[in-house]
Amino acid sequence: MTKTSSSSSLATTIIPNPNRWKALSILSIAQFLIILDTSIIGVALPTIQQHFNISQTELQWIFNAYVIVFGTLLLLGGRLSDILGHKKIFLTGFLVLTVSSIFAGISMSNDMLIAARALQGLGAALIAPSSLSMVMSLFGSNKSEMNKAMGIWGASAPAGGTAGVFLGGIITAWFDWTWVFLINVPIGLAVLSLIPKLIPQGTSKKGSVDYLGAVSITASLVMLVYSIVTANDVGWISARTISLLTISAVMFVAFIAIEKRTKEPLIPLHIFKTTRNLLSGNIVMVLLGAAWVSMWFFINLYLQQILDYGPFESGLALLPMTVLIMIMMVWSTPRLIGKLGIKVNLIVGLTLLSTGIFLFSLTPANTTSESNNRIFFVYVLPASIISAIGMSFSYIPALTAAIANAKNEDTGIASGLVNTTYQIGSALGLAITVAISSMHSDTLTKIGITNLEAINNGFHLAFISAAIITAIAATISLVYIKSTKKEK
Repeated sequence: MTKTSSSSSLATTIIPNPNRWKALSILSIAQFLIILDTSIIGVALPTIQQHFNISQTELQWIFNAYVIVFGTLLLLGGRLSDILGHKKIFLTGFLVLTVSSIFAGISMSNDMLIAARALQGLGAALIAPSSLSMVMSLFGSNKSEMNKAMGIWGASAPAGGTAGVFLGGIITAWFDWTWVFLINVPIGLAVLSLIPKLIPQGTSKKGSVDYLGAVSITASLVMLVYSIVTANDVGWISARTISLLTISAVMFVAFIAIEKRTKEPLIPLHIFKTTRNLLSGNIVMVLLGAAWVSMWFFINLYLQQILDYGPFESGLALLPMTVLIMIMMVWSTPRLIGKLGIKVNLIVGLTLLSTGIFLFSLTPANTTSESNNRIFFVYVLPASIISAIGMSFSYIPALTAAIANAKNEDTGIASGLVNTTYQIGSALGLAITVAISSMHSDTLTKIGITNLEAINNGFHLAFISAAIITAIAATISLVYIKSTKKEK
C-alpha cells in the first residue's frame, strides 16, 4: 500500500502543466523584450543626442544605465524570486518595465531618460531570473520538452537583438525616437493581462534577503563597469581609474566575507561546489557575452559607418544571421545536445563563433555602392552565417551547464547568476573592445591614415579581440566542462 501510494504521489507531481506551452510564449516574449530594450536604443541615440543637445559622454549613459542596473541587480532578482515566488516577481518586473517605459517615452530631460532607463533595467532584472526559473519548472520533468523549450526561450534573445536594431531604425526614421520606448507599453499591458491566467503560481520558500550582500556586489560591479567605461577618457592609469578599480576590488572582497558569514546569503557560495559545470559554465557565459555583444555592436557600426548602410538596410543585412540562430536554437541545437552533450556542442560552437568573428576582421573599407554590395556578400554574409551557427551551438549548452545541476530551491539564484555573468560580460567586453578600437583608430589617424581606414582598422582590432575571447571560452569548455552524458 505504501509503495502504491508513493508511486501515485510521484505520478501526480510530474503531471505536465496543460498551459505550459502558452506560458512559454509569455516567458519568451519577456526575454525578447528584455533584449529588445538593450538593442533598440542604438540607432536612436544620435537623434536623442541632438534632441537634448548633450555630449557623447552623457549620451552613453542612456545605454549603460539599463545594462549596468540590469546586470548588477539580477542576483537580487533571483533571490527575491526564490523567496517570494517566481510569478509574483515576474509580474512585478513587468509592471516596473511597462511604467518606466512610459516615463522614458515622455522624458523632458536627459537625466529623466537615464533614470527611466535605470528603472527599465530594474524591471528586466526581476523578469529574467524568474522567467528562466519558470521555464525550468514547467518543463523539468521531460528532458525532450526541456531541450525544445530552452531552445525557444533561448532563441527569443537573438530575435530581440535583431528586432531591436531593425525596429529602432524604422521607428526613428518614420516616427519619433520616443516610440523606441513606448513600444514596450502595449506589449507590457498585454502580458500583464495574461500572466494571472497562464503563469502558474509556482513555489516559494521562507527566508530573508541579503541586502548587504546585494549592495556590496552591486557596488563592486558598478565600479568595475564604470571604471572601464570612463577609462578611455580619463586614462587607464589615472588616479580616478585606479581608485574606482580599488573600490571595486574592496567591495568584492567585502561581498565574499559577507556571504561566508550570512545565514541566508545572496549567493550561497556552496552553489559553485554543486558541479564543476556551474562555475565553468558561468565563466564561459561571461566570455560569450563579451564576444557576442562586441561583435554585434561593431558589425552594426561597420555596416552603417563603413558601408554607409542606413538603419533599415543594416537590419535587413543582419536578418539572415538572426533567422538562422532562431531556426537552429529551436530545432537543431536541442537535438544535438541530446545526442552529443553540452561539451561537444560548446567546443564546436565556440570554435565556429571565434572563426566567424575573426572573418569580420578581414572586411575592407571601400566606398562605392557596387563594391560595398560585393563586400557584403563576399565578407559579411559568410562571417555572419558562421557566427550564427557558432552562437546557436554555444548559448544553450553554456546556459544549461551553468544551471542544470542547481538544487530546486536554488534555481532562481542560479538563473540570476548566469544572466548576471552574461550581462556583466557584455558590458565589460563592449567597454574593453570599444576602448581598444578607439585607441587604435586614434593612433592610426595621428600617423596620417585616412579617417575611414583608421576607423575600419579599429573595428578589425575589436573583432580580433572578440575572437580571442571566444577562443579562450572554447579552451575552458574543452578543459573544464563535463559532458551531460557523464552526468546522468
